[in-house]
Amino acid sequence: MKIRRVVTGHDESGKAVVKIDEVCQNVISRRPKHSSCVVWTTASVPAEVSDEDGAARKVATSDPHGTVFRIVQYEPGVAPRMHRTESIDYAAVVSGEIDMELDDGVVVHLKQGDTLVQRATIHNWVNRGTQPCVIAFVLIGAKGVKDAVG
Repeated sequence: MKIRRVVTGHDESGKAVVKIDEVCQNVISRRPKHSSCVVWTTASVPAEVSDEDGAARKVATSDPHGTVFRIVQYEPGVAPRMHRTESIDYAAVVSGEIDMELDDGVVVHLKQGDTLVQRATIHNWVNRGTQPCVIAFVLIGAKGVKDAVG
């Protein structure tokens, strides 16, 4: 997976500049036929705009007080992983097609251009197609997750 990330910032005089322009170096795999890279994270909301590289922070799937911007590629036959993120997740399918399964068995088919707002629900991603599916996710720490699940 080769994802280019361009990050802006400011020089000493306050002028806007490009601080980072590179292919993501932190690509990982959490299971077979899955790869992802963290493009940026913040430790809080509102975010601190500093010169630190937000992609260098160690984060779990989500950050309970901040944000995570991650690109994920799901290959056909990706290993299942039913999970919940304690966040509100904004997702946009960049390429390919995928099924989102909920813990009650409901399946929603998503394709390129589709978007999803995932609100701390238990889910799984299944690629039953023949092409990889790439999804851009922004995960924002959420309150009330335990209250919502009773």
